[in-house]
Amino acid sequence: MAKRAQLFILLSGAGLGLMGLQAAEITQSASETLSITLSSAAKVSVPATVTLSSSGTFQNFTGSELVNFKARTTSSGSATVTVKGSSEFSPATGPAIANGDLTYTCGSATLGTACSGTQTASTASSTGVVSVGASKCVGTGCAATSPATITLSFTLTNSPAFKTGSYSAQLLYTCSAI
Repeated sequence: MAKRAQLFILLSGAGLGLMGLQAAEITQSASETLSITLSSAAKVSVPATVTLSSSGTFQNFTGSELVNFKARTTSSGSATVTVKGSSEFSPATGPAIANGDLTYTCGSATLGTACSGTQTASTASSTGVVSVGASKCVGTGCAATSPATITLSFTLTNSPAFKTGSYSAQLLYTCSAI
């Protein structure tokens, strides 16, 4: 029994001795660098449908649309918005993009330089809408609000040779940036 009491007293004494020690606070810090690479970027959007209308007998059809685009160009790059007839007017008894029946003019662009004069739409190649120079961007801290815009005004030939009916064609807009 005496050995048990001595052991208890030793253990109790060790515990009291530890109570006098204060825990040391340990703090560690680490840092890192976050890095990204911002490349040139481009985006374009247009209404799903634009309806052209005529104001009189055999008067050309006209209509307009607002093209929205975003672009960021490198210090030596550029950006463009182009349009191409991706499908011909259907049915084939009316106007034809390939025949030069669809033209457009560009209004002022909120960023970049709008096309000048009358442009003839094509199904064979893209035609210009707007061009943006180097080191340009859209949005906060940039030259243009987001999105940048340009208005296109269309004219479609209304020939007496065209058969009656409803016609539609698809246009493909492309925005590219370097």
